[in-house]
Amino acid sequence: MYDTKTPLANPTGNNLVDQAAAAAQQGITATHNALDGLAGSVQSLRDQASPRLEGATEQAGAMLHRGMDALRDGSHQLRVKAQQAGDGTTHYIQQEPVKAMLIAAAAGAALMALISLMTRSRRDV
Repeated sequence: MYDTKTPLANPTGNNLVDQAAAAAQQGITATHNALDGLAGSVQSLRDQASPRLEGATEQAGAMLHRGMDALRDGSHQLRVKAQQAGDGTTHYIQQEPVKAMLIAAAAGAALMALISLMTRSRRDV
């Protein structure tokens, strides 16, 4: 007769479950390996990009400092030239006051004539 205490062996059912478990384990392993590879690639890119970014940052900083130094030097030279021109003008006025006055009057008249021509040409247009 049939014994109900001993479970029936179902080799087909157990085999399918084992195969599904093995396939799931392979999928998990493959996913884990892919994520490890991706993490390694990201770290590699980060390692390669970091020195380049640092180098670019240093170069930009150096260029900024050189530009500021050049601007400072140019500004200083401009001040020196303006001071020299002012001193030369003052000296010339002290030495030749009549000539300086005539030159100033002629420059003023030329400037007024130029302004007058510019305003007339705008009205004519």
